[in-house]
Amino acid sequence: MASEAVTEKKNPVYAAARVFGALLLGGLMPVRYHGKEKLRALEGPCVVISNHLHALDPFILAWPIRGECVFLGKKELAKNRLFTWVLEKLHCILVDRHNTDMEAMRNCVKALRMNKVLVIFPEGTRHHEGQMEQIENGTSLIVLRGKAPLIPVYLDRPLKFFRRAEVWVGDPIPFDDLIERGVNRETCGELNDRMRETYREMVRLHGERQPAEKP
Repeated sequence: MASEAVTEKKNPVYAAARVFGALLLGGLMPVRYHGKEKLRALEGPCVVISNHLHALDPFILAWPIRGECVFLGKKELAKNRLFTWVLEKLHCILVDRHNTDMEAMRNCVKALRMNKVLVIFPEGTRHHEGQMEQIENGTSLIVLRGKAPLIPVYLDRPLKFFRRAEVWVGDPIPFDDLIERGVNRETCGELNDRMRETYREMVRLHGERQPAEKP
């Protein structure tokens, strides 16, 4: 299923999901973007990363992007044949987070070579505390092998009905110097550190400015 998710073909399921996202984020679960133009201008190949707070976070990241994205998601999402079919139509590559899943890694790199925008949640699952402190090693491996721009997005709070969430789009995280040294455990670790530092700074600048949640 993972390889079938990486395709040039467009499908009505993805188009319907975009309409759903527009209705959801435009009113019921409102979102305000800071730097939205950076997402709208994206063309592949590139990797968009974000902290993960809510099951619908993929809609937040994909909605402003003009083309159809490819997503990296945990294999536990494929609970049955229907879910598996929907995920395939939404261009989701499923990965085994607890083992070295080289097939998923190869398909992510394939997506980048097809000039896709690849969306990854480096934490691997939802975290509400210490954003981006626990990063799965596969993210850096994909980025360094794919040699595509790395765009960080920070979500300040989980989606909730009739309460606005803030989304901050950062500048690309540099890593050309790491590519020059090769793809290995050391360079992947250093890129993980850069991602952590980027999000610590985004939380410092933006997270603490948000008003307290209303009861």
